[in-house]
Amino acid sequence: MKVLEVRNVVYRRGGRTILDGVELTVCQGQMLAVSGPSGSGKTSLLLIVAGLVPADQGEVLLDGVPTAEWGSKIRSSIGVILQTYGLMPFLTAEENVALPMQARQMGRAAIQDAAATALDEVGLLEMSHRLVSELSGGQKQRVALARAIAGQPDVIVADEPTSELDPENRDQVIRLLVSKARAGSAVAVASHDAHVTAACDQIIRLVHGRGVPIAPSSDT
Repeated sequence: MKVLEVRNVVYRRGGRTILDGVELTVCQGQMLAVSGPSGSGKTSLLLIVAGLVPADQGEVLLDGVPTAEWGSKIRSSIGVILQTYGLMPFLTAEENVALPMQARQMGRAAIQDAAATALDEVGLLEMSHRLVSELSGGQKQRVALARAIAGQPDVIVADEPTSELDPENRDQVIRLLVSKARAGSAVAVASHDAHVTAACDQIIRLVHGRGVPIAPSSDT
């Protein structure tokens, strides 16, 4: 069973300590919520977990191995949903979802099939050939989710994945993230949304840079 571990992570920016010894563990099959007010370090923590930002101290491990030692393989092991989407506006929805998979040893047909399946899971199959620049904010958010799950990663990291969605699509996304966890991924979600945290197995709240575990039924 693969396990995502964050050990004593410290992150400083602009002379301020954003994260101060954060620790957490997420096993395959589990979904973790990271809560806290704006500016508490939720996005910074997820970017460090995803390997997109280096920590000043501490380490992130996947299956007991520091992610820094995974090299390029880490990109296929961690699916990332950025708050800013991180999509290419001049590409179609399908091309955006397919882009990370092109570095793998997958045939073109297999990549297209995986992209179409992921877009179908987020309810956007009919938008496959639309340019991302033509999509609404909520649709872009779901394309970003499709891109993150298309490669069936061991870990899914999602930053506010429901922030621009209506209740119906929000619930669909939550169900999808839970289903990916139950299917064997370790899912970490930063969210202000009580509907998201209510669906999680664990919740940590960032307080003065430290991760404080709280009961999933508690007010986040």
